[in-house]
Amino acid sequence: MAEMNDPAARIGSGDRTVAGLREGAAAIAEGRGYLRENLRENGMIFALIAIVAFFVVILRVVPANPVDFLSPTNITNLFLQNSHVIIMALGMLLVIVAGHIDLSVGSVAAFTGACAAVMTVKWGWPVWAVVPAGLAIGALIGAAQGYWIAYWRIPSFIVTLAGMLVFRGLTLWTLGGQNIGPFDREFQSLSTGYVPDFVGLALPEFEAFARQPNWTALAVALIAAGAILWMGARARARNIAHGIAVEPQGFFWLRNLVIAAAIIFVGWKLAGFRGIPNVAVSMAVLTILYAFLTQSTVIGRRIYAIGGNLKAARLSGINADRLTFLCFVNMGALAALAGMVVTARLNSATPKAGTGFELDVIAAVFIGGASMSGGSGKIVGAVVGALIMGVMNNGMSMLGIGVDYQQVIKGLVLLAAVIFDVYNKSK
Repeated sequence: MAEMNDPAARIGSGDRTVAGLREGAAAIAEGRGYLRENLRENGMIFALIAIVAFFVVILRVVPANPVDFLSPTNITNLFLQNSHVIIMALGMLLVIVAGHIDLSVGSVAAFTGACAAVMTVKWGWPVWAVVPAGLAIGALIGAAQGYWIAYWRIPSFIVTLAGMLVFRGLTLWTLGGQNIGPFDREFQSLSTGYVPDFVGLALPEFEAFARQPNWTALAVALIAAGAILWMGARARARNIAHGIAVEPQGFFWLRNLVIAAAIIFVGWKLAGFRGIPNVAVSMAVLTILYAFLTQSTVIGRRIYAIGGNLKAARLSGINADRLTFLCFVNMGALAALAGMVVTARLNSATPKAGTGFELDVIAAVFIGGASMSGGSGKIVGAVVGALIMGVMNNGMSMLGIGVDYQQVIKGLVLLAAVIFDVYNKSK
């Protein structure tokens, strides 16, 4: 009571209140500034969540028979149907960051899938021999195209456009205009196989908690979510210690908790079906590997350098020709892997396989935040962009929207992403 009657105490309390309000306002201003500067990168994550939420609601309201968009079966289908886009988007990001583009990835995927089908069905090769051979074919194709682009300075648009036509023709020749299949279970497991429930087998008493859980899927999801939170907090603390600017603490925890919650939710849903698809493991491993390559290695930083300013990169001693060549070799290998995954999922190699793949992959990379002029973009953004494309394709198909309208909508989304990139650069 004495403090309340003391004018000096009231003034001090008022000063503290004003100071607190100022700190809060400063924090809000800092958060807004960070969002403005990183809107493209971080906005895609929340855009993906918003698109998923839209389809969850609309599929319960519009159809005569409501559909659960987030059912375990549909989430599994999202992984299986879009795995090839995510795999190729990882390589396409490096190509685009380096200032180039690859229009041949769909045809290369189709050709290597056809070769894998011939090796499996007609020659009787085992899967452990088919996969390395397919990757080698893709890498050689990438090397052939990368040679003309890197060392002869022929525009990548022209070289890969020629490659798109050449390997589409070679696909038709390899298959003889017919489908080749079916495949043995080992080859099909590249796409349609599932990780065994090691935890459930080791601890069968867990089965008492639910009728059909896959405890391995739940355990992996919990570990992945915890790892994201721990590694993110550790990296943020390290940056602060070195005086590097970091995102506001509130936004950091909001974003990472949302991502962790989404991973746990997906793991819980997968646990209710058949567990983690093999291809999801491949995608996760490749995403981590390429994220490390681009963010924590000299090669990754040099690829960004040649895309940002080629002349300056050459003057600083960077071998831009070799890096460009390697980017296309890598792209060819990933296109081959994607082609074999799609072929395994369809259980047949078809002459029309891979049609339009290049458009989905390029759109995913640009939607995920890569700049069309090169030099910027992140692996996580490319993956998020691929997921956005996959969710849109899946949701529109479940709504019964025709392919013609789907193409229009996807084209408008890509145009909006590019316009947004140009707008950001003009500010």
